[in-house]
Amino acid sequence: MVTLELLLSISISILIISIWGIFAASHIIAVLISLELLLLSIALNFIFFSLALDDILGQVFALLILTIAGAESAIGLALLVSFYRLRGDISISIINSLKA
Repeated sequence: MVTLELLLSISISILIISIWGIFAASHIIAVLISLELLLLSIALNFIFFSLALDDILGQVFALLILTIAGAESAIGLALLVSFYRLRGDISISIINSLKA
């Protein structure tokens, strides 16, 4: 039988990987993927606690988080495409050129 501790350890490991990916990434796409993993781990926590407490509210919150994550990734990728067309590179070191 799968316990809540095992499920939460999976979610925490995804959270740690995503936080490490945000700080260690050299491209903006890797940062966006890490942010998506971060939101996924939070949604998994809501789902796991919703199952453990036999409450539907956590699953509703997880659905809202995943909806916001989809919109965030669409907007972020659109900004990346326009930034790539403008500058020709999407590395994090060139982000300082966005300042006016």
